[in-house]
Amino acid sequence: MEAANICWWPLFLSLYDFSLFFVYLYNVSWPKFWNFVVYLLENIFVMKRFIIAFAVAVSVVACGSQQKKSVPQPAIVQPVQYTYRVKNVYPHATHCYTQGLQYVDGVMWEGTGEYGSSQIVTYELGEDAPRVELSLPASEFGEGITLLNGELFQLTWESNVCHVYDVATRKKLRDYRYPGEGWGLTSDGEKLYMSNGTATIYRVDPATFRREGRITVTLRGEALNYINELEWIDGKIWANVYTTNYIVIIDPATGVVEGMIDCEGLLSDEDITTRTDVLNGIAYDAATKRIFVTGKRWNKLFEIEPVKR
Repeated sequence: MEAANICWWPLFLSLYDFSLFFVYLYNVSWPKFWNFVVYLLENIFVMKRFIIAFAVAVSVVACGSQQKKSVPQPAIVQPVQYTYRVKNVYPHATHCYTQGLQYVDGVMWEGTGEYGSSQIVTYELGEDAPRVELSLPASEFGEGITLLNGELFQLTWESNVCHVYDVATRKKLRDYRYPGEGWGLTSDGEKLYMSNGTATIYRVDPATFRREGRITVTLRGEALNYINELEWIDGKIWANVYTTNYIVIIDPATGVVEGMIDCEGLLSDEDITTRTDVLNGIAYDAATKRIFVTGKRWNKLFEIEPVKR
């Protein structure tokens, strides 16, 4: 904040006038009250002069204290709009309420939700009978998953706990506590990134699960809530937006949505049943640059290619 260039002479002059008035008041004989009144009336212009000058000076100070350097506002980013092209279609188990998805070394890992049926399953593309690797207690609702450095991290929705397993043995290694809800989870190869259903994505230390930073996801300058399942793809965070058919592409440094993929119509009307739920689940095969998406209790898993509109 810059100090304002303030002209102080009106205030000093008025203080001088006011001091003369008090000198007179000090020396006046109090019984001569009417002489004081006469003086006051005769010198009312002095009081008026003081009040006006004082008000002007205070106003200048107040206005000057609020002056700030002009800070240019960041330009509103208009996200690139995409539709999609389906490259391949694979079966997907309809009992899987997809909460997390990751493709590693030819195997798809999927974390599922719902109380009493939350699991982590694996399968190869084309298989329609996933293998159950881990099951959560009935009191926990499974959420996002990610694999990092031989460990598997699994969030829970409202239990405030992240389970960590050894990928090779499937044995639990430890649990971490965290405040609030757990939704999506991904990794850039070093750190974890976690969503909680708001516009916030936290950067988390995988060794301690301590939050080291946060970004607010914004779309055209406004916070975008309901950020759900996450996937790290070529330096960007791809995220499902809960209850919508959109996947957003987020700059992890700023939180700005740089692209939007409209997946409307991906699952045909013939494939939708009363149990079919929303689009959720993004996986990336870094070796072949393939992108996979599915949804909660969908009967298909799709390999898609974004197509700019």
